[in-house]
Amino acid sequence: MNAESPTPLVPDETDTTASFVAWVRGAAPYIHAFRGKTFVVAFGGEVASGELAQSLAYDCNLLAALGIRLVLVHGARPQIDTELRRRGLEPRFHNGLRVTDAAALECVKAAMAVTRIEIEALLSQGLPNTPMAGSYMRVTGGNFITARPVGVVDGVDYQYTGAVRKIIAEEINADLDQHNVVLISPLGVSPAGEIFNLSMEEVAEAVAVAVKAEKLLYLCDAPGLLDAEGKLIESVTADEAERMLESGEGLTEDLHLFLPGAIRAVRRGVARAHLIDRDRDGGLLLEFFTHSGVGTVVSRAPLFRLREATFEDVGALVALISPMEAEGILVRRGRELLEQEIERFSVVEHDGVLVGCAALYPFSEDNAAELACLAVTQEYRRAGLGDQLLRRIERRARAQRLERLFVLTTRTAHWFRERGFSEIGPEALPRQKRELYNLQRRSKVFVKTL
Repeated sequence: MNAESPTPLVPDETDTTASFVAWVRGAAPYIHAFRGKTFVVAFGGEVASGELAQSLAYDCNLLAALGIRLVLVHGARPQIDTELRRRGLEPRFHNGLRVTDAAALECVKAAMAVTRIEIEALLSQGLPNTPMAGSYMRVTGGNFITARPVGVVDGVDYQYTGAVRKIIAEEINADLDQHNVVLISPLGVSPAGEIFNLSMEEVAEAVAVAVKAEKLLYLCDAPGLLDAEGKLIESVTADEAERMLESGEGLTEDLHLFLPGAIRAVRRGVARAHLIDRDRDGGLLLEFFTHSGVGTVVSRAPLFRLREATFEDVGALVALISPMEAEGILVRRGRELLEQEIERFSVVEHDGVLVGCAALYPFSEDNAAELACLAVTQEYRRAGLGDQLLRRIERRARAQRLERLFVLTTRTAHWFRERGFSEIGPEALPRQKRELYNLQRRSKVFVKTL
């Protein structure tokens, strides 16, 4: 390297360590919440034979090690198509569903068997210096699905293409209770002993509903649902997702297939359905163990929930506001003070994790109230939660027949101006608050008429 070459940028070890520690601590609430819960992960044959298949196996191993009950549902569409062409046959589809005659059924069975064996092999590795070193995943399967024929639709006889009649949930749960990972192939058998080819997305939906899964996840050919500008939509309700499905705009082939199953699943009791990019390395971990995730979450009701705080929230409130207290953005409040004033706080939670708060301190003699401790975690500051908390506090103040809402701030004056607050001098504060005004902080005072 010559004397004029720039010094290479080497990551600071302290920063790397701090980031790792922060990530683990941030993931801890999800690890606690998900332990013992059932996740159904569905993926097509493209994933099973793709470059990231091994990484997916590693991540499934980690989920199982964390105590998550794991059901994997695989497809084999490209493998079936390859087997058909190898035998001189052409794949046939109608409305996105394969037409399976007797010859095609033999190809389905052959492709499914090979694909399943390859997935089991990936899940069974334990080589040194890999994430699965020293681990042993018991992978099980069985005749968990009874099926019926789809029959004739629009004049097309689907023959050996079937639909789910029943999922034997008791047997799946029995395997999960033994700490096994259940791997399900989309094949079903009728009471008469006939074998039917099923769609992976329908099987995953039916299994998730039957075992009362916490989460159903589809690995698909898109980052998730996108808005008109091509930006990822992090969460939608089932009703919103249905409207997107009806319009069909911006939906890929996989999303057309998987989104209906996600919508039906959450309406039938599955807590969350997720759509994430099958080409995103580590997508499962990022989706489940980070605040913002990397895909789209479909839920029956909005993921964000506003409510009044309880004593159980004190620890989470301390963790939420401590970083902003350290920066001087918020006035310090000890845990004891928070416990004493907890009824003054409103909070917003995302998927059970506290991500925002605000407090109302009334001064009834002056028909006024203070909005205090308005805080939202960094990940959600563009999600409009500050506005929702402000509206919540305003409603609480009006319910107490208070006429003015004031706030003291050192960093966010413009935010309050944009929301109808006007700047006033400290002398205009209610007497009790005026006596406590900290001249050293030099906070600006804003007021809004309710």
